[in-house]
Amino acid sequence: MSGATTNSNGDDEIVTVNFKVTQSFLNEIDSTWRGRGFNSRSEFIRYTLRDAIEFPTFDRDELIALLQAEGDIRDRRTMSADEAREQFGTDSDE
Repeated sequence: MSGATTNSNGDDEIVTVNFKVTQSFLNEIDSTWRGRGFNSRSEFIRYTLRDAIEFPTFDRDELIALLQAEGDIRDRRTMSADEAREQFGTDSDE
């Protein structure tokens, strides 16, 4: 499923990492990886960690803003660039 690998060049040693989570959180992890088509919990966790490293500035607040923007577009709650310039007092030359 994922393009995430455990190393960048194939020469790194694979190591096992252990960590603790609550049972309820583990249940959510298991439900998520199965629902998204990953082959295993480990594959999902590697993919998720690699994604967090590659895109460290993308956080929950940005995801919420994107989802809200998608809803605005879907519900036609948008404005033209000219309307935005007028509302926010910016020039089109800036």
